[in-house]
Amino acid sequence: MFNSDLLAACSNARAISGFEGNLRQLIRKELAGIADFQQEPSGNLIASIGSKDPSAPSIMFLAHMDEIGFMVQSISPDGYIGIVPIGGWWNHTLPSQRVTVRSHDGREIRGQIGSKPPHLLPESQRRQVLSDEALYIDIGASNCAEVESLGIGPGCPVTPDSSLQALDLPHRWMGKAFDNRVGVYTMIQLIKGLASEQLNCRVIAAASVQEELGMRGAKALLPENLADIIIVLEGPPADDTLGMPSCGRMGELSKGVQLRLYDPTHLTPPALAAFVREVAEEHDIPCQWAVRRSGGTDAGAAYSNWHARPAIVFGVPVRYIHSHNGILDDRDIEAMLRLSLHLVQRLSEQPSCVHSLLYTDS
Repeated sequence: MFNSDLLAACSNARAISGFEGNLRQLIRKELAGIADFQQEPSGNLIASIGSKDPSAPSIMFLAHMDEIGFMVQSISPDGYIGIVPIGGWWNHTLPSQRVTVRSHDGREIRGQIGSKPPHLLPESQRRQVLSDEALYIDIGASNCAEVESLGIGPGCPVTPDSSLQALDLPHRWMGKAFDNRVGVYTMIQLIKGLASEQLNCRVIAAASVQEELGMRGAKALLPENLADIIIVLEGPPADDTLGMPSCGRMGELSKGVQLRLYDPTHLTPPALAAFVREVAEEHDIPCQWAVRRSGGTDAGAAYSNWHARPAIVFGVPVRYIHSHNGILDDRDIEAMLRLSLHLVQRLSEQPSCVHSLLYTDS
């Protein structure tokens, strides 16, 4: 059953790349007494349940904890805070948005992203996307000393100041960081849903760091924590926004879990895609199959860093990812969760089926 309180806790948590501690604490709290934990040197958090037999098949569900944000770079004499982006932003979406700066001593300082007002810009600049250097944070200070008195200085992380809200239409939610807190949410719910089952396989929930900076955490996963099969849980961009062509849409709200076959960083092995399709059809789980010309996920680490272990990306389509607010449908989350549960149950019932997925010949 969909848990809006848990989604809110995941979405509202402030955790840009490199500052994922809030999410690690949340996952530990939610899965305490259920899973065995290990924290890797990279900051990746590993939670595992199921069979302790080293010969048993294993399946990993991987979700990155980090969100995009900013880092304080400088403070001007008149109290404005210079920033650098952490992850990919489209700067058109940023002026006047609220943010929170975490001071060096842990305080949350609210402010907004400022820029020169359009009234003072020449006509040629009004239609241009503002550069990173043209954006700054205004916390209401009048000088550098006031900013520093709040514990703010270079290196402080900055996150969007947004919170989860139910929209007026049923099942629709608006909030920040659905890329990829929707994956973290699903991973937590999956482990909870399997907690009482006697599994003949090992299930690993891996919460990775710094995906938004180039899959750094996924690339650093320790070999002993990798599984036979890896499912990456994500919040990819939805296609059903104004201006997008109606034909060829591969990620629409309320149409089910998106299953990605290809993007420039990863190719899903056909045998694994067929296995997932079979399980989805058997349980009437709505799916959307995606072949992408751009983008990438932690699955991009599969060949070079995971020794070519078979991997596939499950996604909940999100409108307006990489901005202060996204919109999703909780029925898509439930579809992703149901498919994940049934894959584990199939592997537990038929442990030998994993071997057919480890090779490319059919």
